[in-house]
Amino acid sequence: MSRFSELIKQDKPVLVDFFAEWCGPCKAMSPILKDLKATLGDEITILKIDVDKNQELASKLQVRGVPTLVLYKSGNQVWRQSGVVQKQDLLQVIKHSN
Repeated sequence: MSRFSELIKQDKPVLVDFFAEWCGPCKAMSPILKDLKATLGDEITILKIDVDKNQELASKLQVRGVPTLVLYKSGNQVWRQSGVVQKQDLLQVIKHSN
């Protein structure tokens, strides 16, 4: 948990993908996030967190469905959405968080 807190305190945006191995829409998010990382490179950190292996964290952050994407900036949650989000939409959200 403290490691998570440290990771989200970066100056650059941190996009957290709460997912589960058994979740079809989560699998659909994977190539979208890879493409996003390829586009933004070092401008963003993307964390993938398996809710089945990190139930305490998911519960604390009230993650009820997967995939849930949460964008942090300097430790503060600035955006959150459940379901598949397209790359263009993510780029817009990230651009407006800076």
